[in-house]
Amino acid sequence: MAHGGGEYLCRSDRMLLEEELMCCPKYKDSPDGPGPGLSRVSVSSTSSSNHRITMLSTTLLIASAGLLGLAQACSTVSGVAVTFYGYPDNDPPGPATAYNCGGRNNVAGGIGTYDNPLTFASDPSEYTPCELVYSSYLKKYLRMEDWCQQCVTDWQSGKKHIDIWTGSATSNGGQTQINCENALTPGSGQQFIRAPPNNLPVDTTALFSNGQCRTGNVYNGNAASCSGGGGNTCQTGCSWAGHCIGCPCTTFDDCSDNFICTNGKCANP
Repeated sequence: MAHGGGEYLCRSDRMLLEEELMCCPKYKDSPDGPGPGLSRVSVSSTSSSNHRITMLSTTLLIASAGLLGLAQACSTVSGVAVTFYGYPDNDPPGPATAYNCGGRNNVAGGIGTYDNPLTFASDPSEYTPCELVYSSYLKKYLRMEDWCQQCVTDWQSGKKHIDIWTGSATSNGGQTQINCENALTPGSGQQFIRAPPNNLPVDTTALFSNGQCRTGNVYNGNAASCSGGGGNTCQTGCSWAGHCIGCPCTTFDDCSDNFICTNGKCANP
C-alpha cells in the first residue's frame, strides 16, 4: 500500500493581482505568481471578468451534473481480477489505508454491508476513492479505501483489478492468513456492481478470523444485478454478446470468455 497524493480545492477570487482571475491548488510563494502547470486568465475589465466567471461557472456546473449522473447510474463490470490482502502483506504491514472513508481514520475494516462496507484497494484512476461497489462473488459491499501498486500496473495495461481486505485490523495473521488469501482468490475474472442499490444479498461472514479461512462463503457463478434480485441476470460486456455470466446456455462451451455452462447458466469455472 502506498499513500496517494493530496487533494486540492480550487477557488476564484473576485479581485486577485489587479483584476486577474486565478484558479489554483495553492498560490506559490514565487513573486512571479502561480507555480508550473497553473493557468492564469487575465481580464481587461470588470464586465469582461464577470462574463468569464459566469461562463466558467456554467461550464463547471454542467460538467459536475454530468459526472454526478454517471456516478449515480448503477452498472455492472465483468472480467475483474480479484485478489486479497490483509495485515501481514499490507505495505507496510498493518491496517493503514490511503484514503479516509466513512470516518475510519485510514484504518481498513468493514463487514460487507451497505452501511459498513469492506475495504478494497485498486487504482484511483479505475475507481474513485471512497466509491462503493458490490461483489457478487462475496455477496458483500466494498469501498475503495486503499491504493494497490499491482492494480495500478494492471490498469495501465488494460486489466481490471481489485484487492480486497481480509482479517483483523489489530492482529497479524501471518502466513496462515496469506495462505487463506490465496485460497479465496478466484481463478477467473469476477463481476462487480458500481453505484449499487442498498438491498442486495449480503453475507457478513468474516473471510479470515481467528485462524479460520472461510472459503465456503464465496459464490462462484453468482451473477450481479442492479435490480436487487441478483443471481439470474444475463450480463453484458463480454466478447460474445448474449453468452456472458448469468446468460442461458446448453453446452459447456456455450459461454463467452472463460465462463462455462453450469446448470443452464454461464458461470465462473
